[in-house]
Amino acid sequence: MFFWVALGGALGSMARYWVGVRITMLAGLNFPWATILINILGSLVIGFLATLTGPDGRLPAPIDARAFLMVGLCGGFTTFSAFSLQTLEFARDGRLLLAGTNILLSVVLCLVAVALGHWIAALFGRA
Repeated sequence: MFFWVALGGALGSMARYWVGVRITMLAGLNFPWATILINILGSLVIGFLATLTGPDGRLPAPIDARAFLMVGLCGGFTTFSAFSLQTLEFARDGRLLLAGTNILLSVVLCLVAVALGHWIAALFGRA
């Protein structure tokens, strides 16, 4: 199982880097839009996968496959540590409004995304 988690983590990290660079090229460095969007996308995907591949899901998957997808791939892709560091840097620089905005957007939008992923996967179960 550790092999699958490690492989998923490597692939997720490479995807995070690629997506992060692309978003930063479009949005710039003034605000961590790449981190927020990556975390939203990762939350959407993990909500979808957890529901779709769970024991009661439409495509139940073995624990190794779920570990590869959710712990490895999604864990490697999302960037909570980067979010934390960027928020701390805003706060230490006295940019408390940006720190608060980063916290609010990240938490609220990622919760919405994980719920949306769950809802989309649940629709598959009804088909």
